[in-house]
Amino acid sequence: MSSLEVGPGASDRQRFRLPLHWLGVVPFAAFTILFLIMPTMKIVIGAFQTADGTLTLENIGSLFTPSILSAYWISIKISLASALLGCMIGFAVAAAVVLGGLPQWVRGPLLTFSGVASNFAGVPLAFAFLATLGPLGIVTIFLKTQLGIDLRALGFNILSFWGLTVTYLFFQIPLMILIITPALDGLKREWREAASILGATNFQYWRLVAFPILLPSILGTIALLFANAFGAVATAIALTGSSLNIVPILLFAQIRGDVLGNPHLGYALAFGMIVVTGIANALYIWLRARSERWLK
Repeated sequence: MSSLEVGPGASDRQRFRLPLHWLGVVPFAAFTILFLIMPTMKIVIGAFQTADGTLTLENIGSLFTPSILSAYWISIKISLASALLGCMIGFAVAAAVVLGGLPQWVRGPLLTFSGVASNFAGVPLAFAFLATLGPLGIVTIFLKTQLGIDLRALGFNILSFWGLTVTYLFFQIPLMILIITPALDGLKREWREAASILGATNFQYWRLVAFPILLPSILGTIALLFANAFGAVATAIALTGSSLNIVPILLFAQIRGDVLGNPHLGYALAFGMIVVTGIANALYIWLRARSERWLK
């Protein structure tokens, strides 16, 4: 038998051998399964179960009670307001850096800060805004004592609708900057030059050329910012406690285990949040794909 011949056992081992480059994906797959897929499946299944494990639609039906519908509506309004404001402000900042002729050294620190700030949320963010714009916050006291401006008298309260919206803007604006900057970079100089040669003004270039190209990316980013704000739980709870009737706070009240809590109603509330954010993320992915085709 020739030394180059290989027996059947060797071919079987070669057939079932796992390529080594797949080992790098194992931690990601394990993390996704343990902390994303399995908890999500538990929420979905629990939303259709009673305490003894019987299948029911009662939990889903409870979502349509006036108090819960009101909580969803307030959460949607806060998420939409922070998404629209974050989109407008973030777009203006990104456009100023990419197309406005600012020094090149500004871009690096801005994107670095945006990467950090877009992930800054929860209790630290709530404390920062309470210490800044709360009833005894630094800015609140300064405006009242030095400039005679009383934010409370003007109707601003950090524990209100607009207070939570302003707090969300801290991570909404940087996220918009990070997402829209590559889209602005994708605007080709030839398009502006061609528009100028044809006699178009700067306003006409933006209205007829640049904005239609950027529109899918902008709409997709609004959908992503909406989902980002709608799913923000820790910041809302740490900042407003029970003073604002929004879904994350109502969800926390149901699953914390007190006498009035109903964990399976909490599962249903979480399931409703998954549906809303899932729709928003699906819309973002679809619009992002359309934008990338344009920019190519």
